[in-house]
Amino acid sequence: MTHDLVLRGGRVIDPESGTDAVRDVAIDRTADGATVAAVSADELDGREVLDVRGLVVAPGFIDLHSHCDDIPGQRLQVLDGVTTAFELEAGVHPVGAAYARAAAEGRPINYGFSTCWAAARLNVLAGVPTTGSAHDVIGNMGVPEWQREASREQVERMLALLEADLAEGALGIGILVGYAPRVAPDEYVAVAGLAARHGMPTYTHARELVEQDPDTPIDGAEEIVRAAGETGAHMHYCHVNSTSLRHVDRVHALVERARANGATITTEAYPYGTGMTGIGAAFLAPELLHRRDIGPSAIQHLATGRRMADEAELRRMRSTNEGDWVLVHLLDESDPSARAVLQRALVFPDTAVASDAASPIWRTTPFDPMRWPLPPDAVTHPRTAGTFARTLRVLVRETGALSLPEAVRRASLVPAQIVAAVAPAMARKGRLRPGADADVVVFDPDTVADQATYTDTTRPSTGFRHVLVNGRTVVRDGELDVTALPGRPVRGGGS
Repeated sequence: MTHDLVLRGGRVIDPESGTDAVRDVAIDRTADGATVAAVSADELDGREVLDVRGLVVAPGFIDLHSHCDDIPGQRLQVLDGVTTAFELEAGVHPVGAAYARAAAEGRPINYGFSTCWAAARLNVLAGVPTTGSAHDVIGNMGVPEWQREASREQVERMLALLEADLAEGALGIGILVGYAPRVAPDEYVAVAGLAARHGMPTYTHARELVEQDPDTPIDGAEEIVRAAGETGAHMHYCHVNSTSLRHVDRVHALVERARANGATITTEAYPYGTGMTGIGAAFLAPELLHRRDIGPSAIQHLATGRRMADEAELRRMRSTNEGDWVLVHLLDESDPSARAVLQRALVFPDTAVASDAASPIWRTTPFDPMRWPLPPDAVTHPRTAGTFARTLRVLVRETGALSLPEAVRRASLVPAQIVAAVAPAMARKGRLRPGADADVVVFDPDTVADQATYTDTTRPSTGFRHVLVNGRTVVRDGELDVTALPGRPVRGGGS
């Protein structure tokens, strides 16, 4: 049999079957997409053959936590080995608008969305219109009304908006409770209960830990565990590294105990000590920075590169530029103890690699979604371009904290399994076996590396030789095909 494409003689890693051997991989294309047709120790015939000897052939990476809802951001991600990226932590509302916009514009990688508790709250409590964009929340983060206590009737209205999105294909419910840290814990449980009734996961940015705020209505980690136990919902704990910081061991121990008692709690982390968020975030109020052992100078305005000089400047910027992105320098990556914290966050059992990527900001150049390379003044967090390559470089090659097959598993199969209960299509992703979707990454394990830094934020990763999305080669010989937009939607309840 002659196949459409054969990847010849690479080191094939399939985390589901445990395959780690030299194999040929055949891909066949149809009008409905493309699938892996064969994985064989024997040489296969193909109309097109790519010699990948000496390289790793693996399932395309799946990013559970990406705010890149445009082509430029997703191009950076596909050059980092990502073939599917989801907006789950924040989510969007209404999800139908987000899916429609992505389909109309085209995407280089597969995409999907959760529904957004924060957007529903902004709509019900503050009357903020929602458009299905992540900016609905980022741009209105400082609106005080959305963080106040809600009545029972208002909670019911929020739940109705979320439920409508679940019916429209949302991949669960994103809960940014860390951005409204004084809301009633019972509201959080009500949202988790809605998810449980529909068999959906929730994805939480946790509120303050008790070590950070002794007066918090409930410890952020305890809240997630409590909701899992009380409702039976699948609770996904977003970026444990950045919300737990040096308390990560206590958080992990709590999660382990809950799992041992039957709770479904999954985790994710990214390999950077610096976070990024909207400057209007509640926890960036100057009087609260000490909770994270930082001061105003740790807050860096993304568009200008300027660090806040003092509390007065930070207050002024929060008042006049509340929707702007800022880098938050939390852990010094040059500090061995900080690097150890990040490593423990990532190697915790079954933790998925997830980037928390964000679309680049075009500071002065007029936005052109098809322009490539990106202009020099386009900026974002380096995790957008480098999370997966950095994981392979640091955790596999430099420290040996993870084996290569295990790192691949955490970048592909683990995230696929987290979403699989709500999206049956995920049973065909994160694997490299006959019948799997032809989302495939080919990389050099000896050279793969992140190149983006805090001063050169959009520099693409290197070492990813080929990246296929739905059988289409989006990256070939390390170069991006700017015409390739083969990304497809992944919806809850279907494909």
